[in-house]
Amino acid sequence: MRYAVTHKTRLEYATPVRLAKFNVRLRPAQWQGQRVSGYALTVDPQPAQVHENDGGYYVNEAHFSLREPITRLQIESRFTVEREPLPFFISEASGPGLADLRERAMKTPDLSALAPASYIFASPIAVPEHDIAMWAGSFLGEAMPVMEAGHTLMQAIHEEFAFDSSATLTDTPPIQAFRNRHGVCQDFSHVMIIAARAHGIPAAYVSGYLRTLPPPGEARLVGADAMHAWVNLWCGEDLGWVGFDPTNAVLAGADHIFIGMGRDYSDVAPLDGTFRGSSQQKMLFSVDVAPLD
Repeated sequence: MRYAVTHKTRLEYATPVRLAKFNVRLRPAQWQGQRVSGYALTVDPQPAQVHENDGGYYVNEAHFSLREPITRLQIESRFTVEREPLPFFISEASGPGLADLRERAMKTPDLSALAPASYIFASPIAVPEHDIAMWAGSFLGEAMPVMEAGHTLMQAIHEEFAFDSSATLTDTPPIQAFRNRHGVCQDFSHVMIIAARAHGIPAAYVSGYLRTLPPPGEARLVGADAMHAWVNLWCGEDLGWVGFDPTNAVLAGADHIFIGMGRDYSDVAPLDGTFRGSSQQKMLFSVDVAPLD
């Protein structure tokens, strides 16, 4: 599948703010089965310079600052992407057992952004939670193959949790979403990451987009899509990182567009920054994932 992706963000401030600095994480990182072309980032007001570099984890970052006072900011990201179907063997794979996987991850001589050891331990948002660990332990076992464990966790979240866009905010702790059994893709991904790490599975938070389809008989609405999140589990040297989408109970495939991955949302947030001032801020966004085939 080929898609044209447009992501627009608008920030509005009640009074002028000064010395604003921003970090944007919207340029797709290289990922297997995905080819990106024509990426363009537009900022208004236009900064003097935009610096791009690798993020702390597997994500691209763009940095810019605005010295003059502003009351609004518009950011637009555009690119075309071709996404291949998931390799057939992934669905049939089993991978090593959890006890063996844990040992392999710790012994892997790799400290890169894709090293499994980077995703075993606690992170700013995905902190250890006893209740989540015990819940996952009720259906995971030391000898269980990692792919089976991933499917089991993903299916349990999909069946037990209700999608509710009004139930949580961006900064809602994962344990609150877990106890209420309500939330969105960000919450479900954090719960799955905490559960997986509690049982020795290297788990990463993936930021991206998901192809969405309108109800039968209805026209597709431009700008009605949104960013999506799912979980990458390290499934051993042979399988590497495999994407599990607990919101939809599917493996990440041709409908999932990869932007970047980190320990949790804080590593791959699409936009963050600072400014000098004490103004109320409003953020509006629209996302369009348009199939080209």
